[in-house]
Amino acid sequence: MITINRQIKPFLKWAGGKSQLIGQISTFLPPALKTGKIKKYFEPFLGGGAIYFWLADHYDFEYAYLYELNPSVAICYKVIQTNVKKLVKELNSLEKEYLYGSDKAREKLFYDKREEFNGFLRRRSANSHLRRAALLIFLNKTCFNGLYRVNSKGEFNVPFGRYNNPAICNEDNLLAVHDLLQNAEVSCGDFEQCLEHADNNSFVYFDPPYRPISATASFTSYSKDSFGDNEQKRLCRVFGELDHRGVSVMLSNSDPKNVNPTDEFFDDLYNGYHIERLNATRLINCNAERRGFITEILVMNY
Repeated sequence: MITINRQIKPFLKWAGGKSQLIGQISTFLPPALKTGKIKKYFEPFLGGGAIYFWLADHYDFEYAYLYELNPSVAICYKVIQTNVKKLVKELNSLEKEYLYGSDKAREKLFYDKREEFNGFLRRRSANSHLRRAALLIFLNKTCFNGLYRVNSKGEFNVPFGRYNNPAICNEDNLLAVHDLLQNAEVSCGDFEQCLEHADNNSFVYFDPPYRPISATASFTSYSKDSFGDNEQKRLCRVFGELDHRGVSVMLSNSDPKNVNPTDEFFDDLYNGYHIERLNATRLINCNAERRGFITEILVMNY
């Protein structure tokens, strides 16, 4: 069943987010989704959640299973799901402090809050979830290019972004996200967890950390653990297991042919499945002249 579209947006900026590709991806959704056969939705690499928000705003699922390996991001979703009003209050306070400060004061505030956020990561405190979620959103809206990147110690290390008027607290959107999360199970865990519940009435969408298309391009540092070719191959094996069960599966990734037309990594890995190439815009690049059109792959088993 299709519901009313409220144009809910991701509450986090996200490198590789799918907001710009929803129009293209929506044309390749599984037919079983449109006929109402699909009752469960799984997204094992939740990130900014653009695809989930769009689908949940257009279709009714009986169950949604959302997984995010980054603990801070998973916690943020859970806080929005269960305690959104207090989160809005925290964000409003941070927004006022930021917007009323001088340029120098804003920069100091950013680095103070970054250190506070990293302090929570080091202590792994279970009692700091509300504050940790507020700081994550604040840093995401005020850091350079909205990146989430950590060092080898697992500490957030993106520098100050110098934005004049960032929308740190979008209350209406957060409340809408809260509504869409009420029938979802949000977990911090590995993508293989989807195998526990997925059946032939399920749709799984994988949006893993992309395989770098050049030696210097990498957006995989969302956690201190890398997502290399061996992980891409493990993901392919999970894709195959889901296919064997009759699950509808879709996967996004980078297209190595942007740089090397002879690179058949994904074409070989997903040989026998339906592969489409979508047009995307490279948004995360410090050199504006290198922000242009590229292709990304979309793999489906239907």
